[in-house]
Parts: sequence; structure tokens; C-alpha cells
Amino acid sequence: MSFFENTRKPVGLGGKIMVAMMNVGHSAVARWGLQFLELAPDAKVLDCGCGGGANMKRLLKKCPQGIVKGIDYSPVSVEKSKKVNEAAIAEGRCAVLRASVAELPFKSEQFDAVTAFETVYFWPDLPQCFREVYLVLKPAGTFLICNESNGDSDKDEKWTEIIGGMTIYKDIELKAYLEQAGFYEVQIHKKKSWLCITARK
Repeated sequence: MSFFENTRKPVGLGGKIMVAMMNVGHSAVARWGLQFLELAPDAKVLDCGCGGGANMKRLLKKCPQGIVKGIDYSPVSVEKSKKVNEAAIAEGRCAVLRASVAELPFKSEQFDAVTAFETVYFWPDLPQCFREVYLVLKPAGTFLICNESNGDSDKDEKWTEIIGGMTIYKDIELKAYLEQAGFYEVQIHKKKSWLCITARK
């Protein structure tokens, strides 16, 4: 397994290094994407594919009286996210679970917002995953997708060759999948090769 496979599902020591790198390496694109997400101070948010937990920490700051939950199917990511958000977990404002976005372990209409940073590339059966996100969102809730690669560059192909199971989607593809799942008001933002999409339930 190549080191870069750890972007998809971090395992072992390589995975631990990767999630630490993600927390730093993805911070600029995540901060840019978060400006398109409006949250009430007491919002309930779910971060899907929470990786190293840095974005959960940012979300907790955005909703200081709120609750942020994270899921990841990598035990390494879950462990790192728990460490990074230890204080908020102790306060009862945060929880990290090992789970797949294809089968979310939550009741319907739980969250005001669901986020996905640098992770939809690896979701199996995207339409099914988007339906799962739709179910757990409250009516009028927001789904935010934030990707470093928007599918418009030749360089994107290099990554899909290095990392097995990675698909880089263009904005029109994601918009179509979101609308099929029932989302509306799909808004697309681009900066350099970055892509951020928000959609409402």
C-alpha cells in the first residue's frame, strides 16, 4: 500500500502521520470553505469523514453553544479526532464515532448542518451517501462539501492514479447528485482549483 492510500483510509503509523498532515495541509481550503456556512451559536453539526479532527475544532468555534459530531471509518482518524477535541468531548459538546457515511448511525432530522471536507472523493455510491446526509439533516439544513480538487485540472488525474478508489468530481456532477437526493439551492464557489458547494434540504 502506498503512503498516499492513507488519504482514503488512514491505517497504522503512515495513517497517523497522514491525519496529522491533513490537519495542517487542508487548513487553508477548509477555512475558505467554512465562510460559506452560516451556523447559529447553538447549531448541531455533523462532520463526515472527520479525518484528524481539525475541522471539528473549527466548527465548535463557529457554534460556541452547539454540538459537533464526527464520523470516520478509520480507527486512526477517530483516535486522532478524539485527541484534538478532548476538551469539547469532556464538556459533552463533541463526539466522534467510527461509522460509514453510507450508513449513518443517527436518527432522521438531527443536524442543522453536515460538512464533508476533502472526503467525497472516497465515498462509495455517492447517491446513496447523499441520501443518508439528506435524512439526518433538519428541514432547511445545509450540506457543505469542500474539495481541494475541482476536476478541472490535468493534475487531478495524477491523484486518482496514485490513490485507488478516488474519484474527483466536477461541480456539475456533484450538483446533479445533490438534486437527485432532494437538495435544492445548490450554490457553487470556486477559488484556484478549490471547490465548495452548499446545498439546502
